[in-house]
Amino acid sequence: MLALLSFQKNVFAQAEFMPYGNLNGIRIKGQLMPFNTSIDVAGNSWLKIKSTGKELQKPKFKRTGNLQVVNTAIDSLGFVITNEDIGNGKIKLTVKCTVNQDITVKGVYLGVRLPKTIYTNSTADIKRSGPTPQSPVTVISFKGNQQDITITPGQPSAMIQPNNDTLKYIQLYFPVCESKLNKGDVFERSYFINVTGIVDEADAIMQMDTTKAGRNFMGLGGNFRLQNKTDPQVIDYCLKNLNVVWGRVEMPWHSWQPAINRDPIAAADSGFLDEHVKRSMEMAQKLYKLNIPVIVTAWAPPQWAVVGPLKYGPDKNGVWGNPLLATNMQQIYKSITDYIIYLKDHYNVEVKYFSFNESDLGINIRQTGREHADLIKGLGAYFKSKNLSTKLLLGDNSDATTYNFIYPAMNDPEALPYIGAVSFHSWRGWDTPTLQKWADAAKKLNLPLLIGEGSIDAAAWAYPAYFEEESYALEEINLYTRLIAICQPQSILQWQLTADYSPLAGGGIFGDNGPLRPTRRFWQLKQLASTPSNLYVFPLEVNNDNISCTALGNSFTGSYSFHVVNNSAARTVHLKGLPNAVKALNIYLTDSKYNIKKVKKIKVNNHEAEFKLGSRSFTTLSTN
Repeated sequence: MLALLSFQKNVFAQAEFMPYGNLNGIRIKGQLMPFNTSIDVAGNSWLKIKSTGKELQKPKFKRTGNLQVVNTAIDSLGFVITNEDIGNGKIKLTVKCTVNQDITVKGVYLGVRLPKTIYTNSTADIKRSGPTPQSPVTVISFKGNQQDITITPGQPSAMIQPNNDTLKYIQLYFPVCESKLNKGDVFERSYFINVTGIVDEADAIMQMDTTKAGRNFMGLGGNFRLQNKTDPQVIDYCLKNLNVVWGRVEMPWHSWQPAINRDPIAAADSGFLDEHVKRSMEMAQKLYKLNIPVIVTAWAPPQWAVVGPLKYGPDKNGVWGNPLLATNMQQIYKSITDYIIYLKDHYNVEVKYFSFNESDLGINIRQTGREHADLIKGLGAYFKSKNLSTKLLLGDNSDATTYNFIYPAMNDPEALPYIGAVSFHSWRGWDTPTLQKWADAAKKLNLPLLIGEGSIDAAAWAYPAYFEEESYALEEINLYTRLIAICQPQSILQWQLTADYSPLAGGGIFGDNGPLRPTRRFWQLKQLASTPSNLYVFPLEVNNDNISCTALGNSFTGSYSFHVVNNSAARTVHLKGLPNAVKALNIYLTDSKYNIKKVKKIKVNNHEAEFKLGSRSFTTLSTN
């Protein structure tokens, strides 16, 4: 029985199957053997192809044991895509297509892409059910120097291999159905995919530079926008069990002052304080009583404050949100300021920063960079005229990629006195040059940088079972480790420490009525949040692309922590360049088996420490 359980654990989650139905590859001993699949629908020609992909459809995801299932749709075609791990390096991928209305297409295909960096010089072997080159394929395999892949259709299948040398991959198409499709038709095809390859288990070297102390990392923060009846239990659990150093709450502006001629303070004092406003203010108070600095952010505006009918999603042209109404700017300043004054007078909360959420995109207020700069000047001056210490966040952008949005304010001397910190959200734009733009902006202004919303998939609320997948958990903490190393933020504010994107499961959250319990994401956040205070970022280089790491320390106190995310196979690591003060390091581990387990204590000799880095793990080495 123990042997069987061990086998099941090794098989579980070996495929990198995404919640929108695509495969990124298959893992062996934790190392990804990369290739990519998607469902591709070609119109009447190959000129227009629609494919499954991140944020392209509205999929549903679930897991049952070794089965992962995605339900999604492209136009009038419904798909059920099932991945089953069936052995070491082996999966069974099943595609079921249901036609919901008559349609004519070139074809519906399982698209497979093999990276040319691995397979360019590979040997291809195609076995067919007949003697001609047009006979259906029974097996196709590619054997490379480092990695092999074999695809076996469940039944002999046609195969299309376009000759396109400009692509970075070898493209294969396996037809699921073609030509004229009638409403009610159902097509189902299965494919067995097997990968083998050389697993890189070579030692890694990390080199610390103790001569370049960077910016201070305070620790983990959180968003506390109230949206669900199951929020309170998650909030209480997180505040009790996590070291939260920053908090961001909502200003329900549309409910605070729904009419321009209504005095919101007078209405509140007369007992007409909206319930959602009241709970949002109490949330701010709860954080402030715990000595957590508070950011107040507005999402939905009142109708009187914006141009055009309120929009809570993209219009037919893909444009989000509403611009502020220029003729009402003074009333807008007063309304927001009244809210902050009311929080101060009635809840004893000093608001540190204010922002509009993702106004670069329009969720739900849309601004240009110039309008953002003018808002900072106008509202900042209004705050000051009312003797408020509250300043504004520069940016609070939807993604790292929209950094041009902050430049007008950065280059406007009149706006600078009212900027308290720089902020962006980490949903998209993770390459180093893009992230470096934000680090440079904060450094230029000599202001803190905050990751106002931290996580990796803005659409994941629609397929919440994915939150409990190892791939989601590891990618999230991997990004946070890189953010600290590259951007040197003061804090990363998790989206959210509520039932929305919850790091907990059970308790009725997303329909899970089991007991409230922490997930792997929670333990990783807790491990990061346990970083001692008053540490600064130091450069830490590693010679392996599958490892992300960051060094934090204080040369005066002798306190140091090293966060290491391994996205591949286990290996030995040599950590070099340690300062004189570090004589020993405690090792803590979170992976598929352990939750912040203290593994061992290692000695430091000659400024160097050696330790074993587990596969697919988050490891922290700390003097504390």
